[in-house]
Amino acid sequence: MAKIYSKKALANSTMKPKKETVSFLLNYSKALSFVKVGKMKIECIAN
Repeated sequence: MAKIYSKKALANSTMKPKKETVSFLLNYSKALSFVKVGKMKIECIAN
């Protein structure tokens, strides 16, 4: 068991997203809105 936990992490700490990925996520979050109808919340994407 000790051998399993002593292995190095697989993820690289210097990983950075592409500019396109960041742009996509920002644009998606700007377009996303929630509308409350009664007890339900509906997701609307304004595209």
